[in-house]
Amino acid sequence: MCRHLAYLGSPVSLAALLIDPPHSLLRQSWAPTDMRGGGTINADGFGAGWYPTDRPEPVGYRRATPMWSDTGFADLAGTITTGCALAAVRSATVGMPVTESASAPFAGGRWLFSHNGVVRGWPDSMAALAAGLPVVDLLTMDAPTDAALLWALLRHRLAAGQEPEDALAALVTDVADAAPDSRLNLLLTDGETVLATAWGHALSVLTGPDRSVIASEPWDTDPGWRAVSDRQLVIADRSGLTVHDL
Repeated sequence: MCRHLAYLGSPVSLAALLIDPPHSLLRQSWAPTDMRGGGTINADGFGAGWYPTDRPEPVGYRRATPMWSDTGFADLAGTITTGCALAAVRSATVGMPVTESASAPFAGGRWLFSHNGVVRGWPDSMAALAAGLPVVDLLTMDAPTDAALLWALLRHRLAAGQEPEDALAALVTDVADAAPDSRLNLLLTDGETVLATAWGHALSVLTGPDRSVIASEPWDTDPGWRAVSDRQLVIADRSGLTVHDL
């Protein structure tokens, strides 16, 4: 399993989102509270993506090392301000590579993507879905992992013109049919909208007049945090947050 987080709202520093809260993503890298049997810590890499104010496409930072070991990232995070970010810490599924390119967020064009969970029966269970991708998409996957394939499948659907919420919902149900008992908590953003699925794993949201936070685990004890029910789709934009059944 992994831990991930997306933020949309008034500009804040990356440090305020990922490092400063008492149960920040940094702390969740070594002391997560809800891994549900998918490992004990998130030491197999981390990444962050954010949207600068002067360009529509995101900037990314990924490493194959634990977040706590990259002391330079904390200094960098304090200097970066953004109104939208997506970040993750990784606990690699046994047998999958621990490389920088296997860490979320995955990027393409204006999109950032992350997967918290596991695809059961990998890779055999995904062969039929993967066969529907263009060969070039398979050859240019970030890494030979379930998360990278999910991103390739989703990116293909988005490029074909599917609406993001439709593409994300269909991907989750298609993968769940092909690989039952998979955990498919996904995050997707283009800098203006954040979409998330809760499927087999915990997800929480915190909303306010100037922000929406969607995270695997609450980053503090604010009573405004609320759990998302299983098999739901969350959509956050500048006007607020809505939740739909998958």
